[in-house]
Amino acid sequence: MGGCVSTSSHSTCSSQSNGESVSSSCMGIGFVCRKRTKRTFSDHVYALQNLPSAPNRIFMNGKSRSSCIFTQQGRKGINQDAMVVWEDFMSEDTIFCGVFDGHGPYGHLVARKVRDTLPIKLLSFFQSPQLKQNDSGKTCFQRNLKTPPDCEDSEKDGFVEDSQNSVWKDAFLNSYKAMDKELRSHPNLDCFCSGSTAVTIVKQGSNLFMGYIGDSRAILASKDANDSTVAVQLTVDLKPDLPREAERIKRCKGRVFALQDEPEVPRVWLPFDDAPGLAMARAFGDFCLKEYGVISIPEFSHRTLTDADQFIVLASDGVWDVLSNEEVVDIVSSAPTRASAARSVVDSAAREWKLKYPTSKMDDCAVVCLFLDRRMDSESDCDEQAFSSATLRSNHSGTAIESDDGQRSEPCLQRNNTVRSSEENKGLPVDDGEIGDAVPAEDQNWLGLEGVTRVNSLVQLPRFSEERPVS
Repeated sequence: MGGCVSTSSHSTCSSQSNGESVSSSCMGIGFVCRKRTKRTFSDHVYALQNLPSAPNRIFMNGKSRSSCIFTQQGRKGINQDAMVVWEDFMSEDTIFCGVFDGHGPYGHLVARKVRDTLPIKLLSFFQSPQLKQNDSGKTCFQRNLKTPPDCEDSEKDGFVEDSQNSVWKDAFLNSYKAMDKELRSHPNLDCFCSGSTAVTIVKQGSNLFMGYIGDSRAILASKDANDSTVAVQLTVDLKPDLPREAERIKRCKGRVFALQDEPEVPRVWLPFDDAPGLAMARAFGDFCLKEYGVISIPEFSHRTLTDADQFIVLASDGVWDVLSNEEVVDIVSSAPTRASAARSVVDSAAREWKLKYPTSKMDDCAVVCLFLDRRMDSESDCDEQAFSSATLRSNHSGTAIESDDGQRSEPCLQRNNTVRSSEENKGLPVDDGEIGDAVPAEDQNWLGLEGVTRVNSLVQLPRFSEERPVS
């Protein structure tokens, strides 16, 4: 969709990808929680070209053994949202889920690239030299996953849990860093003014590990003491006006302010020009702003799931802009079938867009619903999913593949709420403004926008020209 346009001096030029190669040998960490595990870790390591045939991995509208996913194109052009659920990710009790919301002229390609590559980088981390050198952390991690009988002592449990969290935090931090590095040097994908959010979770037994950047969100539905289902927000929307985000951006000479015609949408601007107007503080890509405070370092958190926890929902901001956490939990809980829950959320969001913002163009929506009891409907209800023809098409082999919604792969410069042009901003007032290891308590209830005013004009952001030597 909309984004600033780079010149050749800013486009990627390296022909070498920085993705790590993944060996087929089994890593030295005991990911297996049961001795009867049928598959080893090496069985789950795939080259990118083999991902479409990876078992128990879904990335287009459908369902799996314990989840359903659905995406719908908005009214702004190519669907720039992507999503994935990968069951048996490292072992039979491990699931990877992610939602990725692209923005900018090549945002749809960035989101899909991150969807496919980031899980592989997460897997490859556990064969990396830095992990192999940390034998003590690796041993504690292995002991925790195998739940040894001598770990009943609370002090030992605390030590093992801290070690396990440390390993997973390093895994997310290193994987996100490697992902952004690969995007920067990608020979065929210009990410100078295009990028993507990411909200990713790994559920391993009762442990839930989360890493995220941008404003896509994850929530948890859980039973309270009165047996009522309540919504728990698991992530923080990393918007530019979040105090710690704004402070970092301003320290790096970036600017944060909202425009008069959309005061609820804070944006990040270059120090020397009213462009590009990015509506998030962290993202993959967007290298025009990486020197000015926008980062790709994820927030990481861990949660121990209990029997009271029912399901997890991941979604892009096209959902959260019009639906509250509580509304999404109610929609999923009351869906006719579990397999239709994700679509029910998207359908409800589409209705709310029409009711709340009839003059605005609906944003793309992507939803992942993960049911923690790992039970789906007994009957097959794939027909009820009614796969969207705007999202799926079939090739000659009958395998579902992505389409660009009937358009060529060359993206058009259509607008969304992520970027603004300098021409639109002339004469408008400007209000100027370290990453912590944990999310501050005061940020836990930092919600997404109740709604935003969408600007629908077609724009082309100014090119960044090179300085010419004075003759």
